[in-house]
Amino acid sequence: MNRLAGVILLLAIALPAYSQNSDQKPKDLRGVLLEQLQTTHNKQDWFVSGKTAMDGLTAEQASWKDKAGNHSVGQLVYHLVFWNRQSLAKFKGEQPSKFSGNNDETFDKFDPKQWTSLVQEFDTVMTDLEKTVEGANDKQLQDWAPTIARIGTHNAYHIGEIVFVRKEQGSWNPEKGVK
Repeated sequence: MNRLAGVILLLAIALPAYSQNSDQKPKDLRGVLLEQLQTTHNKQDWFVSGKTAMDGLTAEQASWKDKAGNHSVGQLVYHLVFWNRQSLAKFKGEQPSKFSGNNDETFDKFDPKQWTSLVQEFDTVMTDLEKTVEGANDKQLQDWAPTIARIGTHNAYHIGEIVFVRKEQGSWNPEKGVK
């Protein structure tokens, strides 16, 4: 399938089902892509946003791991920031950060002393991704659409893990949208 056919398929699938909670549904590819980024950044929709999932967590809580040794919230956020930053650099025509190919490193370099700045970095990278999509031309949007769709899916997956870890830890407030 060529890229344009893939984009059309993405729109055909995504637009009719999109955002039952929103009065303004996206009407074009840019709108769909922005909504995917925004709902995993700071816009409430069918699931909690990254901002909500991280809100109010201390560095100590962000470092907590369950007895099974699953990733901490801090490791998950570090991983998201790493990969979102890599994609953003590529979209901007910049050289992405060096990467050894070992995905474990994208989790294991989390430092609790940097928790507050890491949360800010998540916000900054997501805002920059959104601004990049807003300023992209039609050809760029078509080229980037599959990657941006994966960014949204990847973010949503790990945000679900963040909420799960917080529930396990006892630091999740169910009033934030997930009981």
